Amino acid sequence: MTGKISSLHISPESNVPCRAMDVLELDAGKGIRGDHHYRDNGSVPETELTLIAAEEIEAFKQRTGLHLQAADLRRNVLTNGLDLNTLVGRRFRIGDAEAEGIELCEPCRPLGQRLATESVSASTIVRELTRRGGLRARILHDGLVRPGDAIIPVS
Repeated sequence: MTGKISSLHISPESNVPCRAMDVLELDAGKGIRGDHHYRDNGSVPETELTLIAAEEIEAFKQRTGLHLQAADLRRNVLTNGLDLNTLVGRRFRIGDAEAEGIELCEPCRPLGQRLATESVSASTIVRELTRRGGLRARILHDGLVRPGDAIIPVS
């Protein structure tokens, strides 16, 4: 079971839109350089790296009619071909780096409120993304990641 990176995103500040990147520099125990969660003195592991599957975004679009992009969900890595839920508690290679899945990245009420429209409520958005909202991961070994790089479970 191997996946690929489709696109990369960071947000330099907590309340600004995510921007697409050509490469991310992952630092073990610190996060992604340039992202608002990055901490030189050590990060909160659950905020170091987030991933979401393109397949889940497409399924969400089909179920709700909303046309979201990965950056709208504020995840760092958009993947293809990998069930991210199976990586909870497992180590994986991502580009030149290594990470470990910590927990599912469940949707929160503010996300639902931000994405809600007249036809799709915040509670519907949260419900439709529950157990499908991606993965939170801790960075174990430094490395660079780029679109097209493989994601390979190692344990």
